[in-house]
Amino acid sequence: MANIRTNALFNAATLANIEEAGSSILILTEGLEREEFLRSRLTRGEAVRLLQLMADSIGQLPASLHEAMPELGFDGWRSTAKQLAGAREAADEALWFAVLSLVPATLMWLRTYRHNQPELFVFATP
Repeated sequence: MANIRTNALFNAATLANIEEAGSSILILTEGLEREEFLRSRLTRGEAVRLLQLMADSIGQLPASLHEAMPELGFDGWRSTAKQLAGAREAADEALWFAVLSLVPATLMWLRTYRHNQPELFVFATP
């Protein structure tokens, strides 16, 4: 029983970290054009850090949440994490795609899941 409680708390905390990092990315990159964003050493660096945090957190979610939240695009996040660690050109493409598409889609699906499956987001023990 303690293990179930620990897992539920870990899952809720991980989902909260994903949401917070994603929201921070959207705020950080709001209104920036691609070239401006990619040239900005500080903004780009922080966006990469937050995207890696999101990818790592999504990768740590258990198989049960993969089944409960298939639209989060687990394979896409895994691929994005690999590309961010790769050559600069591929990393830039992955970074810009994540900022424009992957992060907003992930946040939208998390809002949907929060509405339809609120128990996954609760910081309380069952």
